[in-house]
Amino acid sequence: MTKTLMICSCLDTQSVDGAALSAATGVPCSPLHRALCTDEMALAAQGIESGEVTIACMQESARFSDLAAELGAPVPGFVDLRDRAGWSEQGAQAGPKMAALLAEAAIEMPMARTLDVVSEGTCLIVGAADVALKAAAELCDHLAVTVLLPGITDIDPDARFDIAAGRLARASGALGQFDVRIDAFRQVIPGGRGAAEWTAPKDGAQSACDIILDLSGNVPLFPAPEKRDGYLRADPGGIGAVAAAVMAASHMVGTFEKPLHVRLEPTLCAHSRAEQVACTNCLDICPTGAISPAGEHVSVDPLICAGCGACSAVCPSGAIALDAPPVDTVFRRLTALATTYRKAGGQAPRLLVHDTGHGAEMIALGARHGRGLPADVIPFAVDALAGFGHAEMLGALASGFVSVDVLLSPRTEREPPERESALAAAIAGAGRIALLDPADPDALCDHLYGAEPRAPLADPVLPMGSRRQIARLAGRAMAGDAVLPLPPHAPYGAVLVDTDACTLCLSCVSLCPSGALGDNPDMPQLRFQEDACLQCGLCANICPESAITLEPRLNLTDAALTQVVLHEEEPAACVECGALFGVKSTVEKIVEKLAGKHAMFASEGAARMIRMCDNCRVNAQHHMQNNPMTAGERPRVRTTEDYLSKRRDH
Repeated sequence: MTKTLMICSCLDTQSVDGAALSAATGVPCSPLHRALCTDEMALAAQGIESGEVTIACMQESARFSDLAAELGAPVPGFVDLRDRAGWSEQGAQAGPKMAALLAEAAIEMPMARTLDVVSEGTCLIVGAADVALKAAAELCDHLAVTVLLPGITDIDPDARFDIAAGRLARASGALGQFDVRIDAFRQVIPGGRGAAEWTAPKDGAQSACDIILDLSGNVPLFPAPEKRDGYLRADPGGIGAVAAAVMAASHMVGTFEKPLHVRLEPTLCAHSRAEQVACTNCLDICPTGAISPAGEHVSVDPLICAGCGACSAVCPSGAIALDAPPVDTVFRRLTALATTYRKAGGQAPRLLVHDTGHGAEMIALGARHGRGLPADVIPFAVDALAGFGHAEMLGALASGFVSVDVLLSPRTEREPPERESALAAAIAGAGRIALLDPADPDALCDHLYGAEPRAPLADPVLPMGSRRQIARLAGRAMAGDAVLPLPPHAPYGAVLVDTDACTLCLSCVSLCPSGALGDNPDMPQLRFQEDACLQCGLCANICPESAITLEPRLNLTDAALTQVVLHEEEPAACVECGALFGVKSTVEKIVEKLAGKHAMFASEGAARMIRMCDNCRVNAQHHMQNNPMTAGERPRVRTTEDYLSKRRDH
């Protein structure tokens, strides 16, 4: 059953056309309320008790959720039409955008996979005595605390927590599973009078803890420290920062659900083959160090992964993909927004991609205190901003958006969006993709209102398939049958072969992880299918003749979907049976280098075997006079008569 949308004018500060929304989305709308969260709360209660409503207000979602709990009813759904559409200089024209946002909200999001993480509250506090001991005194009633001081200090031992001295040499892990190594480790000897006594220093002390509170003021123990669960770091000179870190640490006890942000398919990974390294995109870009080599593929530590999504955006093969939510959910949302906007009468929508924290707040502040978003700018919230890669940008343009703006956050890693937007712009053309980093909400709104209008795509397409397939589909929709040059490190391109240097050894074929390079079992040929090439570079790395180079480009013609011959030569024919068995030029080079010049091929017969196929070469070697595989004459079998005659002779 379709849920009814309860709409509200929010004290007459916005206009919502319920009839138009129903016509565009098929969702029935209630009469327009004025103060659903206050004066008309009874009407909201009736709708919530029915269990079949969605409330068009995100600001008061907590109040309505509490009301549902009091009534014993399921929590209703929520969609924000006010901050993102109604509160705007062009609010009267925002009907198509409201319809699009409502259609997007109706898409069911799959439940994220999670992993239980248990923290028993074992906490290691690292820092100088004046700060660390105070923090320990505040936490010792909540956690099992050990203080690690940088050196010997005149202190009074406290029975409520442990005190040690030393240098934290190494730390690994995450919440509930930290492993630490301490050098020059010393412990306080309990008992005695006067100054505390310490044990002798010891290197390589090993320990484990659930939480690390770093008040040392030194370099962080981990890359991207703010993304490492269980690792809290504060400037020891900032009283407020230390207090906030202590408060956060006190709540890190119990069982927590850790989302499994990405899904890994090892068979698709192009990291390595035969101990030859190829693609390292995810390893190079992961801010937390959660990805590590694991033979021919990579592995992802789910406890360290923070879900930034950068690995999914840059993976050329789709071996790593966002799973919270899955990538296909993003494309379904984009399609619903663009399709519904056009159905409701809109013409040329623009997409504003933002995160659920900083970006959502910028939009809300701009709506409450400024001009709000233009009526044709549709906001698109994502949890992992760095995971919105070139395929998603191109998919948005192909589905009907005229431009894609990505609103960066202060905590967003800049390299993935910059790299992916440059790649998308090379395919879509200049002016359609932009990264925004405004100073305040007013600057964001002014930029969006001042943008030049663009014409929409004449024939929008439905983005379906893998990220590579969607990028190609979008490219053809915008550029037609073209060959587009791409920036370095793009995951699309051609393999160029120096035919003078290539010996057709086919080592590149045997190691190609995507099957883009192939051979012909009947002829000495090197074949290539450009659509399958990941530009991982393994073929160039493994080529013994350095005959291979890569050319980043996107070939949108049908030729990219079929195999083409990069290099071929005349086959060699066996001098005995005539069978084709290799490359003629290579065989002749071997004969030139070995015949009469090497001890094994000094005779004419031995040299002739170079020009034979495998079967004939074995036969010839078996029947040759000095066959190394031939043993001496087989001795006669001894019989009983032989033994008896030997006795008679003696």
